[in-house]
Amino acid sequence: MLAGPPGPGELLRRRGVVDRVLPVEGVRALDEAAVAGALRASPDVLPPGRCVDLAANLHGRGPQSARALRTVLDERGTAGALLVGHRCAAAGLEDGPEWDGDAAEVDRWVRLVVAAGGPCSADDLVLPPAGPGVGTGAGPRAGAGEVSGADGTGVGDDLRRLAGAVVLHPGAASGSRRWPVDRWAALAARLLADGHRVVLTGAGAETELTGEVVRRTRAASAGAARTGGPDDDAGPLVDLAGRCDLEQLADLVARARALVCGDTGVAHLATALRTPSVLLFGPTSPAAWGPAVDRDRHAVLWPAPDAGYRGDPHADAVDPVLARTGVDDVLAALRALPSRPAA
Repeated sequence: MLAGPPGPGELLRRRGVVDRVLPVEGVRALDEAAVAGALRASPDVLPPGRCVDLAANLHGRGPQSARALRTVLDERGTAGALLVGHRCAAAGLEDGPEWDGDAAEVDRWVRLVVAAGGPCSADDLVLPPAGPGVGTGAGPRAGAGEVSGADGTGVGDDLRRLAGAVVLHPGAASGSRRWPVDRWAALAARLLADGHRVVLTGAGAETELTGEVVRRTRAASAGAARTGGPDDDAGPLVDLAGRCDLEQLADLVARARALVCGDTGVAHLATALRTPSVLLFGPTSPAAWGPAVDRDRHAVLWPAPDAGYRGDPHADAVDPVLARTGVDDVLAALRALPSRPAA
């Protein structure tokens, strides 16, 4: 059972990675009673009378997250229930490995699982493909592959039509990690001129950003390439920002020729789905958050002055290292990517 946001959780459940998902939101400020409270509110996930043998803290170093799981074990744990996590005296965790703030994120969690006695490696990041009955014991997810908006309105026939496109994801959580919009537009225009189909993705809050990329791409492509508008899903330029849920985004990325994005969540989807990618890093070193598997399939652009550079990942202005990456740099990296692996 995975306790966490239902969107990523359900994606993992459908692929057989976890059996059940306990919806727990607000992980940035996790209340110590949040997980136990979610269990009480969701008896269908873990029926009353069923107990917990082991709880693993994959959220952080603690103490809040570790205490949240300790509360679960106090209420629902078996007599010998174990709490696995990094060493945290404030949460009564004395046996786990020490937290290494300089470790690569993937390595940190692999070491924790191995220290607890479980077989684990970075290769476990690769997701199995979605398919009929995967992880559910039922048929395929209703509507899988169909492009639709949050209101249920159709905006295209099928994501399979977009297979082989280059997916551009201009957004990121902060301005310091967002490549300038004019460069996204110039990149899209160059890709269209080269005969590629281009798909823009983003969250619902990023529709203004992708819309601006579309407008500037149209201006740059005038007379050179026909471009579709935001609602023209048959054209060579398609804007799907705010119109795909996480499962549909994963389906789109899985079928893409390549993904181009900043240091943001969709980059990890490309790694998990073995989709070639070009990743634009700025304030944060890719040594911490870059791809941990299939490194030959991912081009990481980080023109930092030295390996010790650290910017502000939460700043509003674009990071100066990210600003050094040009459109020609991205195009060269895209052209050097290998083809997709055989399914």
